[in-house]
Amino acid sequence: MSTRETLIEAALTVLEREGSAQFSTRAVCAIANVTAPTLYHHFGNADGLLSAAVEEAFRQFLAAKLAAPAATDPETALRDGWDDYVRFAADRPLIYAAMMARLFQGVEILAARQAFAIVAEQIAALETAGRLRLPSEVAVQLAWASVNAAAMLHVTAALHVSDYLTAPEPGLIEMLRERALRDLCEPIPHCPL
Repeated sequence: MSTRETLIEAALTVLEREGSAQFSTRAVCAIANVTAPTLYHHFGNADGLLSAAVEEAFRQFLAAKLAAPAATDPETALRDGWDDYVRFAADRPLIYAAMMARLFQGVEILAARQAFAIVAEQIAALETAGRLRLPSEVAVQLAWASVNAAAMLHVTAALHVSDYLTAPEPGLIEMLRERALRDLCEPIPHCPL
């Protein structure tokens, strides 16, 4: 593993343990066993390292998503993608929060665009199959909003924002997904026997 890759992995470790608010280049250097000048040589500053770490987190998410077998039914594919996204946030809530924070700061992250494009492709497949209830632009927004709302439940629980915001019940996550899908998808017509 190169020094650059080691630093990115160390940054992801710090983000997973502490979150972006407590992110420290000192902690990254200690984990990577390098000096600060080495970190700055590769990334320029802490912001450059954070951007590289978030890009890597998105890359890891996309690699896992693309490696999974794709469902042939467009609604099942959208459901599977929704579940993958929420599972990532549940498994790595502080990384997910850092990823979203960077996007909200206006940082251009190619892998984030690719993740959004996958949602748009899944919606387009529903439309091609004649199963989309909404205009495609609205459907993409609804899918994106619903999956991020479910993901944020895991983040707020991990950050202990409130005593009321504990780890979400699986039934609640499933309900959010199914309500979004019900609004997005026309049911499959049943053939009489």
